[in-house]
Amino acid sequence: MGRSSTASNSTSWLRSGMVLRVLASLVFIPCFVVIALRGGGYFLGLIALVVTLGMGEFFSMMRAKGLQPFKYAGVTSGLALLWFTYDRNGADAGFAVALVVMAVLALELMRKESRAALTHASTTFFGVIYVAFLSSHMVLLRELPRGLGLPYAEGSAFVFLAFAVTWSGDTGAYLVGRTVGRHPLLPRISRGKTVEGAVGGAVFAVFGALVARYTFAPFLGTVSAVALGLCATLAGLGGDLTESMIKRDADVKDASGVIPGHGGVLDRFDSLLFTAPLIYYFLKFFIL
Repeated sequence: MGRSSTASNSTSWLRSGMVLRVLASLVFIPCFVVIALRGGGYFLGLIALVVTLGMGEFFSMMRAKGLQPFKYAGVTSGLALLWFTYDRNGADAGFAVALVVMAVLALELMRKESRAALTHASTTFFGVIYVAFLSSHMVLLRELPRGLGLPYAEGSAFVFLAFAVTWSGDTGAYLVGRTVGRHPLLPRISRGKTVEGAVGGAVFAVFGALVARYTFAPFLGTVSAVALGLCATLAGLGGDLTESMIKRDADVKDASGVIPGHGGVLDRFDSLLFTAPLIYYFLKFFIL
């Protein structure tokens, strides 16, 4: 009786979760494909929306924890950093980061209450780097042809590669972990992550990279596609666990409920925050 009840609950949970995920994906994926193909300001606008919502979620979690980051200044700084990255194609990013640091510290100097000033300033700055700076690599991927003298249209393939590998790995980890996962991976951070899920994610990520290699990403070799899939698995897992750590520290289940079946923007893009920089530098230094 206990076993059949558990199986029934598991099946019901999977059905409800997967239905919402599929419906959300049916809406998002076509829009994403069209915008990525257009590139330019259209794609920048999409990532700016992701950054705005993601930073809002992050600062809300930090306020729930009792911290006092500069939410609006942080979001504004993050969007400015994103625009600077787009306009300069990644050049002089250190200058933009330095401006963000100085701006956040200047605001902290003007705060009437100076207790825990370093903690509040650091939280604001971390939010900008964690969400905006890492997200800016999605824009850099789309704009990569500009710096390499390649046809601009090829940038969409770089973006599709990042999403295909990351979401293949996420899907594999989700399906395998929920169906056959038994051994916790890092229970002090996330009780839902399992060793079996991580292995399933690696298999799916490599498969996603190989499918990309033989369809829209011929610039990858077979060996490099496998290597990219494995490296992206580790990076994506790191991103997933990092967001789980942040949520556990803030004592919240989801970053928000803005995406049906997925939670918040950070819940959906947490892996991509880590894999996008990896794939950008992998392509720039070893492939293109």
